[in-house]
Parts: sequence; C-alpha cells; structure tokens
Amino acid sequence: MSLISISNLGISFGATELLKNVTFTVGEGDRWGIIGRNGAGKSSLFKIITGDLQPTVGNVARKPGLRHALLDQHRAFEGATTVWQAAAAAWREVIALEQSIADQAMQLGELGEKVTDDFLEKFGRDQERFADLGGYVYHARVDAVLQGLGFDAEESKTRLVASLSGGERGRVGLAAQLIAPADLLLLDEPTNHLDLDTTTWLQDWLREADETVIVVSHDRAFLDAICTHILHVEGRSSEWYRGNYSQFVPQRAERRLTRERELQKQIAFVKKEEEYIRRNLAGVNSFQAKGKRKRLERLPRLAPPPGDPAAMSLRFEPAERGGDQVIAIKDLRVEVPGRTLVDGFTAVLRRNDFVALVGPNGAGKSTFIRTILGDLPPAAGESRIGGSITPAWFRQDLADLPLRKSMFDAILDERPLWSRGAVQNHLGAFGFSGDEVFREIGTLSGGERARMAMARICLSHANLLVLDEPTNHLDVENIEALEDALDEYEGTVLLVSHDRAFLREVATRVWYFEGDHLVDFDGPFVDWESDRAHRAGQASKAEAEAAEQRKQQERERAKRNAAAQEDEHAARRARKRAADDAEKAVQRHEQRVAELEKQLADPDLYGGSPEGVKRAAKLDQDLARARKELDAAMAAWAEATDGL
Repeated sequence: MSLISISNLGISFGATELLKNVTFTVGEGDRWGIIGRNGAGKSSLFKIITGDLQPTVGNVARKPGLRHALLDQHRAFEGATTVWQAAAAAWREVIALEQSIADQAMQLGELGEKVTDDFLEKFGRDQERFADLGGYVYHARVDAVLQGLGFDAEESKTRLVASLSGGERGRVGLAAQLIAPADLLLLDEPTNHLDLDTTTWLQDWLREADETVIVVSHDRAFLDAICTHILHVEGRSSEWYRGNYSQFVPQRAERRLTRERELQKQIAFVKKEEEYIRRNLAGVNSFQAKGKRKRLERLPRLAPPPGDPAAMSLRFEPAERGGDQVIAIKDLRVEVPGRTLVDGFTAVLRRNDFVALVGPNGAGKSTFIRTILGDLPPAAGESRIGGSITPAWFRQDLADLPLRKSMFDAILDERPLWSRGAVQNHLGAFGFSGDEVFREIGTLSGGERARMAMARICLSHANLLVLDEPTNHLDVENIEALEDALDEYEGTVLLVSHDRAFLREVATRVWYFEGDHLVDFDGPFVDWESDRAHRAGQASKAEAEAAEQRKQQERERAKRNAAAQEDEHAARRARKRAADDAEKAVQRHEQRVAELEKQLADPDLYGGSPEGVKRAAKLDQDLARARKELDAAMAAWAEATDGL
C-alpha cells in the first residue's frame, strides 16, 4: 500500500525553477534515501510530503490520516524542561491522560461507596483510550531510544534541556522524532551528530522499525545499510532506483550510458535526415524531403542527461616533503578538569600516514588534537612536531573563517599578489562563480562554508592535514572529490570522522579510544572494522559463555538447594513421624498407667485373701514399671518435638 505518490511534480519560486517532472511512489515499509547536491531541492521535497509547501505543478497523493515525524534539529523543545520530556514531546496527550487516570484512581479511593456510575464509566473510557494510544509502551520506547542515542534514560528525567550542547540537542531532536507515533519518518541528515556506535544503533533501529522511512543523507555507508530505494535529485529533476547506494551507482552509470548512446544515435539520425533534406528539397525528391522535414519537426528530441554544477576541484600540494617522523608522542596524558581523556599514549605519526582518530562523542578527540598540535599543554608526557612539518587544521565548527570578510578578500589575504582573475579562478574550483565571490562568508550555508574552508586550506601548502569532520556539510559528490584529492596528496593526514565510507576510502591507520586509553591500530580502517567486529564477537561469545556458565552454576546451586531442601523436608517428615510415634507411645503408656491405677483402686482387689495381696503387689510392680515407661516415652516425645 502506498503512503505517498508524487507525479510530475514541479516547484518554482517566481521565475526560478527548482524542480520539475519529479515522480515516485513510497510504499508502506519502504526505506528511501534522497541524495543530491546541496541546494538541489531535497528539503523542499520534505515540505511537499508534509504539506507545508504546495507544488507549482503536479500531483501529491497521501494516504488518508498519514502521520509523519520530521526532524527539526533547531527546535526549542517548547514546554519541555528535562531531556526526557523533550524526547517524549509527541506523547503529551498520553502523558496528560496518564496523570488524569492517576488522579481519578485517587479520587476513586476517596469516594468509596459514594462513587457514581458516570465516574466509573469515564474512568473506564480513559483507561481504554490510554491503552489504545500506546500508554503502556511509550515509557519503554522513550528509554530505549534515549539509551541508544547515548543518553542515560534515568538521568534524562532530571537533566535540563538548557544544559545540552548543540550536538546533544540534535540527538534529542532525533530521539523525539523516533519516539513519536508516526507512519512515516522524515530524516534530514540524521547521522551528522552521531558517533560510529550510535550510527550503527540507528541503522539497526530503522531496519527493525515499523515506520516507513525517507532519509536525506550524504552518509553512503548509512544509505547502504538501510535503503531499499534511492531518489537522485539532479539537474532540477529526479530519478529513482531500486536498492541501496552501492546498487544505485552502477545503475546510474548504466542508465547514463544508455541515454548517451540513444542521444548520439538520434543526433546522427537527425544529421543524416537534415543532409538529405538539404540536398533534395529543391530536386526531384523534394516531396520526400518535405515529408522528412515535417517528420523531423515532430520528432521528440532527447535531452542530454541531467547534470549539476561540477563538484569541487581541489588539490593539496605540500610545499616540502617533510621528515619521516611527523609527530612523536611519548607517554602522553591529556586531562580536562575532573577527568583523564588519554593516559600513557605513545605513538609516532609517520610521513604518508592517513590516521583515523575515532571514538564516541565526548571522548576528547578535539582536545587530544589541540594537545598534540601544541595549542594545549599535556598533563604529562610529550608531543613533538617535526621541524619541517607545516600543519593545517580543518575545524569541525569552521570557527577560523573570517565571517565579516568576503570570500574574495579572504583568499586575497592568503595570496596578496594574486590578480582578481586568479582569485576568482581559485574560488571557481570550489563552486563559487561570478559576483558570488564577493558575498560575506557569514552569509554562506554550512556546505558553502565547508567548501570555503577547503579553498583556504588548499593554499596552505601543508604537509600535515588535520581534518575534523570534513564531510559533515558536504554532499556526496564533494565528498568523493575530497577523497580523490586525498588519494593524490603526498603528505600526512590526521582525520576525525564518523563517515565510515569516507574512512574506508582514505584511512590507512586507526587510533581509537578505549576508556581513557588511546590504542594504535596499524592497519586500514576496513581492517580495524573487521578486527573490532571480531573482538566484539569474541567478547559477545565470552559473555555468552560466561552467562551460560553463570546459568549452569545457578542451576547447580538451585539443584543443590533443592536437594538440601528435600533432605531437610525428609528429615522434618522423619522427625514428625518420630514425634507422632512418640506421642502415640505416650498415649499408650498413659492408658496403661490409668488402667493399672484403676485396678489398684478397686476395693475388691484385696479381699483379705493371700491371692488378692499377691495380685495387688504385682499390679503395684506393673504400675511402677508402666510409670517408668511413661516417663521414658514422655522424654522421647519431648526430644522428638524439639525444633518442630
């Protein structure tokens, strides 16, 4: 069943055409990835889907009652004080109903027999509605998503929204979207603020989710992991493909090749027909020539495959080769107030190393970089940069860009002897053309600022590049251009990124965080992933074996306890039987003593005869013996009942 059907859609703003002839259908359970250059219209498509923007032309059909959840990383979380409240924002009605039911339950206890039928009916209706709205599951869903996105679920109930960093606010916004009751999830660059482990969690969550998903992302590994369809927005139009990103790439190449062949075939045909018309229009074959001309005029002309402006054309050229030891690190300890980030790290960053620095958010990657570059003093140990090493640092926050200057002036500051044409040509290689180069950097989008930062770094002639999340604001085409440039770079790279596809392409070595220890893995990122997966598998296997051992020990302990309990029960039963037997023996002896006493009390017993005296004496002896036996039986009974 289709949730969204878009047919021949077009979007224009005045005379500017943003999109045209967009057609695709999203079925229930589909996982769509939307890719394309920054500014191509991907966000506008989201607004079309949600109904916040109406198409200029074309049709949009939505399933009646379709519920959607759209990520807004800049939300103010109105009305939410704590992180938990912000994450559960879409469940406000259920939360209010839950409180109402609790209040009614308290009133019910207070009213007692005075409760009315109307009160009970409302109480029952509210409980049914609470269940229908998912009231008995939303708590677990909120906790699971917050935990998966790196928050402590219990702590989130008291942690204030105001204390969140920008990245954390983004993750809370994503949590609120995943938690919201919806049929369709619309995710706009959801992995931008996620580390490797959290991204993997999100992949698993989306694969198992009941909701249909449409995601805009430049993370190729993420698109590979979750997508069943790809929508490629290009040249103001779009085409859709079955499969994930890796399956899309050869399909697109094959489709382009087919269209190029068809176009060339048509061009050759038109040329041949036009030549025939030219030669024969005034001759004996003019009738045929005129017919061909009419048919040629009616022929639908094939257009060249759509295309976007070219990606960045960048090149990193070190001024000098540099030494073999780029940075020597020995027994390094990096601290922040109240916490050790790195302790006892020793390594040598070698020439031509492409090191990936990976770890969870908050592990201290940026602080570590500042320390080894000399911006911060180490708590212990040392870090020495080689004498012929020139570093250049691409900062994640792009904070070193001169926001009040134009792009032109910023480049001219780096190359004061360049002509206007040289500056414009350089900026043109990064996608800035014409008078656009005179815009203030502060007015640029995130992607434009990232390209501007790259334009400046390419002028540094550095033989050590420190790249902190360089792909965050770049589209796929520009990421691939960066990969190509790094592939040709003859210097050293220290790279922080959560883009696995990017790291797989460029990283030859990995430094990764394990608690407060930094571990040096001397091999490419793909080998580290395999090693990590193997170690995780081994750890999981060991944990499973340990868990099974604990279960076996528990079973054996339970078995021993059961046996001991059974022995104890058997002993108690034996003692009970012994006590019962002893009690019966006491009763018998009491009865015997009573009988003897009764006989001895009989006045006829004696009668004055010698036989009577003898019988009395014997009965007296029997009574004395019976009393002794009764005392013994009483003692045995007392012993048997002790502890029962």
